[in-house]
Amino acid sequence: MLKKIATTVFILSFLLLNIQAQQKHNFSLGDTCFLLDGKPLQMISGEMHCVRIPEEYWRERMKMAKAMGLNTIGTYVFWNAHEPEPGKFNFKGNNDIAAFVQIAKEEGLWVVMRPSPYVCAEWEFGGYPYWLLKNKEMKVRSTDTAFIKMYKRYMQQLAKQLVPHLITNGGNILMVQIENEYGSYGSDKDYLRLNETIFKEVGFDCPLFTCDPANDVGRGSLSGVLPTVNGLAKPLAVKALVNKYNSNKGPYYVAEWYPGWFDDWGKKHNVRDADKDAANLDTALQAGLSINMYMFHGGTTRDFMNGANMNAKNAYSPQISSYDYDAPLDEAGNPTPKFYKFRNVIQKYLPANTVLSNVPTAKKAIQLPAIQFTEFASIHQQKVKPIKAKYPLSFEALNQAYGFVLYAHQLNTVGKGWLVVKDVRSYAAIFLNGKKVGVLDRRLRQDSIWLDVAEPNSVLELWVENTGRLNFGPYLNDNHQGIVKGVVFNNELLQNWKMFSYPFSNTKSIKFQSQPISTDYPTLYKAKFDVLEIADTYLDMRSFGKGFVFLNGHNLGRYFNIGPQQTIYVPAVWLKEKNNELIVFDQLKSGHNQICTLNHPILDMLVKP
Repeated sequence: MLKKIATTVFILSFLLLNIQAQQKHNFSLGDTCFLLDGKPLQMISGEMHCVRIPEEYWRERMKMAKAMGLNTIGTYVFWNAHEPEPGKFNFKGNNDIAAFVQIAKEEGLWVVMRPSPYVCAEWEFGGYPYWLLKNKEMKVRSTDTAFIKMYKRYMQQLAKQLVPHLITNGGNILMVQIENEYGSYGSDKDYLRLNETIFKEVGFDCPLFTCDPANDVGRGSLSGVLPTVNGLAKPLAVKALVNKYNSNKGPYYVAEWYPGWFDDWGKKHNVRDADKDAANLDTALQAGLSINMYMFHGGTTRDFMNGANMNAKNAYSPQISSYDYDAPLDEAGNPTPKFYKFRNVIQKYLPANTVLSNVPTAKKAIQLPAIQFTEFASIHQQKVKPIKAKYPLSFEALNQAYGFVLYAHQLNTVGKGWLVVKDVRSYAAIFLNGKKVGVLDRRLRQDSIWLDVAEPNSVLELWVENTGRLNFGPYLNDNHQGIVKGVVFNNELLQNWKMFSYPFSNTKSIKFQSQPISTDYPTLYKAKFDVLEIADTYLDMRSFGKGFVFLNGHNLGRYFNIGPQQTIYVPAVWLKEKNNELIVFDQLKSGHNQICTLNHPILDMLVKP
């Protein structure tokens, strides 16, 4: 009898859950606020990106969002993560955006989706895949036929992942953004209208919106599509802007409300006043604004996916790998003092009798014993088939997205003079007959070095790194990497080059040896190690120069001794008890025999080169 009762209860529970799963809500735009099932909804949202967080931690981060009082998650979608090569789509693992959305639903969170293929986000090429640049005539963010063809193909694939999760289909995606800060780039309303058409054609039949900084709303908004504001905290100003471009009505949504900011290599770590931000949050919520804090949790920009900015004075500035952002959740997903200050504010504006869940305990971080390097590999000893050309080819012409290219040329003259690499993209270590003679850094506008060629048939080599394509501003279409304008020595344009590609999408092909290597060339260092306890830790990179780190097949990101970032976050979930493999690449310093760890990050230490 008890077994029958238990079976009946199970069936009824299953049916109830199924009914709830299929229950459709109605979301619409009222004149002053958002409406959910006809009742006002104030969205208190926080931005997170699935590709910046190990997938094993997605649910944990969602629970943290709920505990702070958020009811919504805002998120970008990164085209270059999902279509790394033309027609080859990846929606698995850390790229499973549909699973990310589903977990949010299971945790009781709505989603504001921002898939407009340009995202900025301090992300390589603003989210565009590198291969769009292979067609030099193509113009992104335009009505260019070739671009629109690729754009539509991607959106058709993305729609298969996301449309089933729209609120109109019983899901939890409330509304969708059709372009991102376009007003900061252009004002072509035909292009914006084409975006709207594409989104509707592939099935996004929910409320659509645009977002722009306050000064650019007029250029980036589109009649009939909700305009939203970025970076403005004053309620009256937000409402006035939205009213102006939305037929004198709302709702009023700050699509990017900033509780922190990102960091660039060589520049001071950004820290915001948490008390002032909490007061601004209080003011915004009291005035009835809906907000999306960018970021609630930033995570890490791993692989080679950091972007770069170019300011009004044409100064190139790449971003660091940590995307800690001084956000309420730190890079490792732990609550900061800012988290608790915001939680206290948000509690005041939740529905009556709402009780927030307890804040999950911060994760432990540990310091491991020093890790010894036991294998070594000079990059120059690796066998890579060269590509020959009269003049240097860009990364894109070499069908290479990220990483490094070695450009080699045999000089047919001797003498002293200036070696000029105009507009190097973006960092070059220069070797003459195997000896490093200097570096060129686009960040510092360095494009020339004095060269003394004493021997005939000397070999000139330039080890060039893509340190991040521009992700914002008017130069998106001028984003080719490598040597893009030739090399001149003593006023002679050098011809006949060999190019060797080192994309470092993985390290499987690298041949190591057990004997340490003495060389000026970039070197890789391998270690195998066990751990007694699996927990988060931070690699201490202060004794290293410039490069990247792989752990158990995961590219953890870049490091650069100028700072401000001096550590690399190691998620516990990517460690194992036995036989961990760590590979460190360093192109500036040599002779490493070990690497140490810390139980905390260092994100605020600048060092003069």
